[in-house]
Amino acid sequence: MIQALMLSFQSLSDTRVARLLVKVIALTLGVFVVLGIGLWFAMASIFGWLNLTDGETWSALLSIALSFLVAILLFRVVAIAVTWVFADDIIDAVEDHYYPQFADIGKRPGLATGVQMAVRSVIRVIAYNVLALPLYVILFFTGVGTAFVFMLVNALLLGRDLEDMLIARHGPTHGSIRKLPRLLLGLLGTIGLLVPVLNLFVPVLITAMAVHMVHSGVAKL
Repeated sequence: MIQALMLSFQSLSDTRVARLLVKVIALTLGVFVVLGIGLWFAMASIFGWLNLTDGETWSALLSIALSFLVAILLFRVVAIAVTWVFADDIIDAVEDHYYPQFADIGKRPGLATGVQMAVRSVIRVIAYNVLALPLYVILFFTGVGTAFVFMLVNALLLGRDLEDMLIARHGPTHGSIRKLPRLLLGLLGTIGLLVPVLNLFVPVLITAMAVHMVHSGVAKL
C-alpha cells in the first residue's frame, strides 16, 4: 500500500498525468463555479419576486454561502465523476510509463462507457448515503459515530469505483482488488477528499494508486 501510494505521487511528475491533473482540477472547479452562478441567479430571482430591498446584496451573500455548503457536501461526488471522464487517459498514462506489458493487453473501455460508469457511481453514492442518513442522525448524538459511518460507507463506495475502473479495462481476474486493500484505498481517498486543497489532487492520485496496486500485486494480498 505504501509503495503504491509513493508511486502514485511519483506519477504526478509524468507530463501526461500532470496535464490530466490540471484538466480534472479545472473541470471540477468549473462545475462549482457554474453551480455558484446558478445559485446567484436563483437567489436573485427569489428576492426579486419577494420585492425585498437590497435583494441583489442578500442574494449574492446567500448564494456564496450556499455555494460553499454545496461544495462541502458534493465535492466528493463531483470530483470522482469528473475523474471518471478522464480515467481512461489517467490509467493509460500510468500503465504506459510503469507497466507497458499490461498497457498492451488492456482494453480501453472508452469515453461513453466512462460516462455511464460515472453516472452509476453518482447514483450509487447518493443512494447509499441517503439510505444511511437515519443512521447518521442517530449516531450524531455520539459525537464521533456519524463521521465514522460516513467515512466507512464512502470508503466502500470509492474503493468499488476504483476497482470498477480497472475491471472495465483488464477484466475481473486481473483488475479486481481484494476487500481489505480496496477498503483501505477507499478510506485513504475519502479522508483525502475532506482535506481542502489536497482534495483537488486526490482523485487522480488514488486512480494512479489503484493502477499500481493492481499491477504490483498489492491488490491480491
